[in-house]
Amino acid sequence: MAMYKRDISASALTAAFVATMVGYAGPLLIIFQAAELAGLNHAQLSSWIWAISFGCGITSFFLSMYYRVPVLTAWSTPGAVLLVSGWAQYSYSEAIGAFFISAVIITILGITGIFEKLMNRIPMAIISAMLAGVLLQFGLDVFVSIGSFPALVVPMILVYVLTKRWLPRYAVILTLLVGISFAAGFGRFHLHDVTVSPVHPVFTMPTFSLDALIGLALPLCIVTMTAQNATGIGVLRASGYNTPASPLISVTGIASLLLAPFGSHGLNIAAITAAICTGEEAHPDKNKRYIAGMAAGVLYVLYGFGGATITSFFSAFPRELILVIGGLALLPSISSSLAQAMEGSQKESALITFLVTASGVTAFGIGSAFWGLLAGICVHTVWSKRLYAPMKKVV
Repeated sequence: MAMYKRDISASALTAAFVATMVGYAGPLLIIFQAAELAGLNHAQLSSWIWAISFGCGITSFFLSMYYRVPVLTAWSTPGAVLLVSGWAQYSYSEAIGAFFISAVIITILGITGIFEKLMNRIPMAIISAMLAGVLLQFGLDVFVSIGSFPALVVPMILVYVLTKRWLPRYAVILTLLVGISFAAGFGRFHLHDVTVSPVHPVFTMPTFSLDALIGLALPLCIVTMTAQNATGIGVLRASGYNTPASPLISVTGIASLLLAPFGSHGLNIAAITAAICTGEEAHPDKNKRYIAGMAAGVLYVLYGFGGATITSFFSAFPRELILVIGGLALLPSISSSLAQAMEGSQKESALITFLVTASGVTAFGIGSAFWGLLAGICVHTVWSKRLYAPMKKVV
């Protein structure tokens, strides 16, 4: 206990709050949209939000504590997008069955070590380039937001620049406080609209059908592994944490399996929110950033008990404030990822990975992170010495 007290810092706690704020602000709206299209009642929606929040909280807290690494988990945002377009044609119990099967497959991939073996074969430059491409839009959003609310955004940027120079450890928290103050001053911080009510988890017995297996379970598993877990492991590797991937995937898979009957569509290793907690903004000493992961876990559990009403808390903040504070918190991760991507002899394949990922291209329901990773691997393979060295001898 004394060790944890010694390692606690304001910057780590702030990073945890910012990470969870970013985690809820956008993805939660997709869940509401999917729930509406699927015809879920209030109790089922509240149970769903509780399940994914509680799952993220428990896994983030204990994985971060056990490995002493800021391991954040999240619910599958691409999976939620997939549900928006495909859930309506299945009954609720069939969807629960599909969530269950998807979790079983992910758990098997983690326990067998197949996923980790694949990740270990990918060059670090390509992984860093993929991460930089994923985070780029968050950095751009900081300055795009100037056009919609300059009176809030410009002071936040100025405060960040100044505090980063003289008080780097507290740059994010001071910027956040200034942002909240300005938002309140302009009447854009609606804390009076926040409502809190307890949640009552709803257990639903899953039913299994071939249609739901093909139409929901397999696509959900694929997008979770490619668009989420691969990127999440990439964040940890790019930040200098060589935490084994297999146990992390296994734990999230098992948690997803246990929480599926309560509505959880799946948990995975976080990427965007994790980058906030793995960067130097969380703590100058990388060995003390695990506190941010543990703190985020506690916050997720607390938020989860608010059920669907938790969205009222995050809707109290102006959208620009969330975009700016999230983007500024990610600037060090964007910078270090780009630097690592351009090191060594793999600049071309890393650059292509970055450009494809940053383009936002999607195909077959799979996002740009996977296609950027695939493009970089293909280019690296074609240009590797093992392929063209024999050709040089012939010539």
